[in-house]
Amino acid sequence: MNNRATRQSSADLLEQRDSLDSTLKPHWVWAIALGSAIGWGAFVLPTDWLATAGPLGTAIGLTIGAALMCLIAVSYGILIRTFPVSGGEFAYAFNAFGRNHAFACGWFLTLGYASIVALNASAVALLFRRLLPDLVEWVPLWEIAGWQVYLGEVVVASLALVAFAVLNTRGTALSGRTQFLMVMAMLVGVALILVGVLIHPDGMWANVSPGFPEGVAPTAAILGIVAIAPWAFVGFDNVPQAAEEFDFPPAKAFALIVFAIVAAAAIYIAMTVATAASQKWEGLVASEPLWGTADGLSNLFGSVGLLVLGLSVAMGVSTGLNGFYVAASRLLFAMGRARVIPERFAGLNSHRAPAFAVVFVMAVCLLSPWFGRQALSWIVDMSSIGVTIAYTYTCLAAFKMLRWSNAPADPTEPEGSRSTVRKVLALLGALAGVCFLLLLLVPGSPAALKMPSLIALGVWVALGLVFWVSRRKAVAATSEEEMRTLILGEHLEKSDAVPSTTA
Repeated sequence: MNNRATRQSSADLLEQRDSLDSTLKPHWVWAIALGSAIGWGAFVLPTDWLATAGPLGTAIGLTIGAALMCLIAVSYGILIRTFPVSGGEFAYAFNAFGRNHAFACGWFLTLGYASIVALNASAVALLFRRLLPDLVEWVPLWEIAGWQVYLGEVVVASLALVAFAVLNTRGTALSGRTQFLMVMAMLVGVALILVGVLIHPDGMWANVSPGFPEGVAPTAAILGIVAIAPWAFVGFDNVPQAAEEFDFPPAKAFALIVFAIVAAAAIYIAMTVATAASQKWEGLVASEPLWGTADGLSNLFGSVGLLVLGLSVAMGVSTGLNGFYVAASRLLFAMGRARVIPERFAGLNSHRAPAFAVVFVMAVCLLSPWFGRQALSWIVDMSSIGVTIAYTYTCLAAFKMLRWSNAPADPTEPEGSRSTVRKVLALLGALAGVCFLLLLLVPGSPAALKMPSLIALGVWVALGLVFWVSRRKAVAATSEEEMRTLILGEHLEKSDAVPSTTA
């Protein structure tokens, strides 16, 4: 960094470096985080959560999970403020640990984001299958893992994928504004459902008792819910992917993330309570319904209840689709700009959107409807590992960047980087990430991945190794200084305080 010629080379490269326009307003960013976190799960999974932990266990587990996510968010807030560039965790891992770690982090995160895009598209088809089955249950194709795949479902899911891909190629401002409007509509729907159930004569608090499933230890029940926190709240980490496009100071990002996590937890708990209160929850769980929340609301409000729920799910699914298209395309854009993957991923269209990256995500996800929802769920379960790895990398990167309060002053250190409290919180966040990984990987734990998901994980790791080896020569052609400039841009100087390792 002290060589004059190198600095000149970096300056030239910086001038040629493509960057995204700063058009995202704070409330749009909050909506991207919240909408991505909620998706379809809050409206479809309450019955599963009740079976695992009961109403009280679910509420406690989600609250603890949200608190742990806020702990991890401290590191995100610090790093977004220091390096507000596209790529998020990919950039942080590179700055702290080098290109190999950055690729590993980006590889796992790409799978996580893309699989959630695909899952939300399949949720659109599932919504039609539950509410308007005649529109999608035509031309049966095949059965995979007990799930009958219909051509009608494939068409509906594919149309959703194409529609949101088109939206995301039209520019960030349009997708951000649309996201905010959809999130507001979803919040109105959740409020109507919860209030409606609680004031209905047959929707009673008595239905919410007992708090835990019979025969399940409260601790095990709560841990079973805590373990899904990386999945339940994944979406707040979409914020750093869009940091390059903020039209406001990056220091605000932490507050937006925490607000989104708290709001997501409130929505999850509200829908769980509404489901449990709509009828005796133990009986609902015992009946093993296809969609317990829909059954409960239908019993109380008939078609009106299903309509409100259907619109709320549609908004939740749409915000998930849109939010993860934004995140996945920005991650691929950043990796392409760094030349870790082909540079065409960094191409921008006339709307200054990473169109090739968006279309690539769409093309990959268009394969998913043909395999059925059950097979896709194995990949999504496995992707929780990737998201958790990204969380852990971010916290470790923040821990490495931060300095103890009594450390000697360094003129190159980023503002606010000397803080014992923040450094300890970053370490605790990393430990939380490790605990989440153990809950998912240790056999016998309440949230241990099933064998199909472990096989999918092994395949993805193997593919990543093959891809990295095949790209290693091309990546090696880009010097450390060039890659640092391409990833961090005008924030390059801040990286002087955190020397990267190249291993």
